[in-house]
Amino acid sequence: MQRSGSGWLEALLNSHINISSNGEIFSKHKRRGSVSSILKTMDKVYNLDYFTSASKNQCNAAVGFKWMLNQGLMAHHEEIVEYIQRKGVSVIFLLRRNFLRRIVSLLANSYDKYAKQLNGTHKSHVPSTTEAEVLAKYKPLIKTTSLMAELKQTEETVAKAIEYFNNTRHIVLYYEDLLKNRTKLNDVQEFLRLPYRDLQSVQVKIHTKPLSKQIENWEEVKDALKGTPYQSFLFSN
Repeated sequence: MQRSGSGWLEALLNSHINISSNGEIFSKHKRRGSVSSILKTMDKVYNLDYFTSASKNQCNAAVGFKWMLNQGLMAHHEEIVEYIQRKGVSVIFLLRRNFLRRIVSLLANSYDKYAKQLNGTHKSHVPSTTEAEVLAKYKPLIKTTSLMAELKQTEETVAKAIEYFNNTRHIVLYYEDLLKNRTKLNDVQEFLRLPYRDLQSVQVKIHTKPLSKQIENWEEVKDALKGTPYQSFLFSN
């Protein structure tokens, strides 16, 4: 899902000399307009006929791309699972445990598309703590009347995704776990059958403070989630 650290993870993976990940190729609607166009695009990637600025010329042991759940993946999951199983594609799920923090990131990123806080330029990812601090100054106002429904929908989407692709060769990663324990990246490299490398990214985390310091209507949000299954999101990082 968007704002779950996928740009950071892909940058880390692409720092491995034997990995070539082509970015968010299904962000363009024409590539996901039908299941036939989806499968045709994937064929291009796996036949090494797809080239982007992210692709490499080195010896590739793993070639892939980043795919958001809302970019045709869930709608055409049966045909995609059949393709993945037939072609022997490996799937890395990157999920976020704290859906509330994801909402903060979504709203902040949406705001910056219009505000362009960094010298009139919108940036979804930044390479310096100075730029991160500028973006983190904005505190979004969260609509509490629809918050529970949004959190529940996110939870259900994640559960469905794992259910749909359960019979594929896959690994599940959590953004928070990667932040706390970089050795998780070794698990990914082992999963992709690659030699271990020290993976690097210049991207810096933007929202590092407790949510009480990052949400404009914090008290309202706290009251809305108090006593619910999502109460733990308020205080966990």
